[in-house]
Amino acid sequence: MSGLLALLDDVAAISKVAAASIDDVTGQAVKVSAKAAGAVIDDAAVTPKYVHGFKAERELPIVWKIAVGSLFNKLVILLPAALLLSAFAPWLISPLLMLGGSYLCFEGAEKIWHALHPQEHAESHIHPEGDGAALEEARVKGAVKTDFILSAEIMTIALAAIPAADTIWMKAMILIVVAILITAAVYGFVALIVKADDFGLRLARRDGPVTGPLGRGIVRVMPGFMKTLTIVGTAAMIWVGGNIVIHGLHELGQHQPYEWIKHTAGAAAAAVPQAAAAVEWFVTALFDGIFGLIWGLILIPVATHIVTPLFGLFTREGKAG
Repeated sequence: MSGLLALLDDVAAISKVAAASIDDVTGQAVKVSAKAAGAVIDDAAVTPKYVHGFKAERELPIVWKIAVGSLFNKLVILLPAALLLSAFAPWLISPLLMLGGSYLCFEGAEKIWHALHPQEHAESHIHPEGDGAALEEARVKGAVKTDFILSAEIMTIALAAIPAADTIWMKAMILIVVAILITAAVYGFVALIVKADDFGLRLARRDGPVTGPLGRGIVRVMPGFMKTLTIVGTAAMIWVGGNIVIHGLHELGQHQPYEWIKHTAGAAAAAVPQAAAAVEWFVTALFDGIFGLIWGLILIPVATHIVTPLFGLFTREGKAG
């Protein structure tokens, strides 16, 4: 009997440790997920474009396929790569973060440039030609490819935010939770967005004293909401990208503009003590965003005239071989 009680006591102790570990993993995963806000918002803003033009009954299946592809990107490809990086080349994390941050700056600046010069940049590559199942498959593949880049940035940001002292298994569990949380949040939100019009139309057709005006209001609001989401996503990309590059430069020994922004934000916060934290955050985000936009605009001709032609050259050579 005493042996059984001792065993039960050990099981209870192990359960407490396991519960504490789960709480720790979940808590860290939520904190880490918040660090990837820019890439997450942009992912949610971009994905609805891939279901545009399909019948209503195909919208959710397409979003589901993209979500499954996104989860595959994160868990099967990027998670092992992140753990290997953490174990054998942690010094590469900061440069890779800066590379990813530069990509976010470039993407955000390119969207602004396209918005200012719409006649020069038709986005036909987002909507490949075809019909039926072939078009759906092409759209899903395009979305998953785009997601891979954003997922790589999310997982790298998450890895950098995990304490270095954590074990490899703890890091793996945190990254798994981050991958599932972010994928569920992004594509759950996307599903709500793409079905909002249909939901509004159904309410409007009932034409009740409440449901009618509510449904018509949803239908009217959605186009503006989508535009706002795109603007917020672009701004978040540029801000987060600029912040990542600035912090990376600071860690590599180049302390400007990090120190200047920190000093300026501190001075602004001191001038408004009633809202010091909010002012400091806003000023820091503002200058991070300005830096990110300038850096992104610089990268546009580099990507257009150097990186893209080189990539095309290597791709053609690979196919020829």
